[in-house]
Amino acid sequence: MYNNEIYKDESIDDLQLKGLKLIQKKDAFRFGVDAVLLSDFANVKNNFRVIDLCTGTGIIPFLIWGKYSPKEVVGIEIQEDIANMAQRSTELNSVQDKIKFYAEDLRDLEFLKSLGRFDVVTVNPPYKLNSTGIVNPSDKLAIARHEVMCTLEDVIIASRTLLKDNGRIYMVHRPERLVDILNLMRKHRVEPKRIRMVHPNTKKAPNIVLVEGQRDGGKFLKWEAPLYVYNDEGGYSDEINSIYGRNE
Repeated sequence: MYNNEIYKDESIDDLQLKGLKLIQKKDAFRFGVDAVLLSDFANVKNNFRVIDLCTGTGIIPFLIWGKYSPKEVVGIEIQEDIANMAQRSTELNSVQDKIKFYAEDLRDLEFLKSLGRFDVVTVNPPYKLNSTGIVNPSDKLAIARHEVMCTLEDVIIASRTLLKDNGRIYMVHRPERLVDILNLMRKHRVEPKRIRMVHPNTKKAPNIVLVEGQRDGGKFLKWEAPLYVYNDEGGYSDEINSIYGRNE
């Protein structure tokens, strides 16, 4: 059961997109540029069913809904209190009939199958291998950042389970995991179709990668032009301003 109460340790943040607002913890994991870039990278049409894995507070479903108005958006989050917060955001925005959140484990394939098939899967998964240091499994930041509750392979398997034939997955990750991503996609018959590197500026190496894959797609990979977050003068690049809607 969900309730629409806002708690003392939470804030309501304006997404500056069609009046949408998001409930977040004041002193916990908060969304960043990764979510905004992923929602822009995804190709979503208004008759699509979309599901977001590792959804956290639900930022990507809300951005997807605000940008593309798809038929339905679903979010899966293993932490019940975080999923509760995301669901309360749907009530805050009066979109309960269009955006739904489930406090479930994406490794539960029977549950995933009960949801039916989707045109698009989006995911901003934990980036760090769980072998990189001692991690408290009850630490919410650790769960968001480390492969504590699911691995990259779990995410790919879940995506294949959820996607329609030729459906697409859109993932944001770190460049150092790109080989793992591509290998696991091929292993589970999700063909890599498009890659875009995101750089802090023109003089620095990329620190974000965006990857598109297609369920049972043909072998053809498109490498897109790099995206630079900042220009050489230190301000946001024109493309970033456009993605954030600042040029409108």
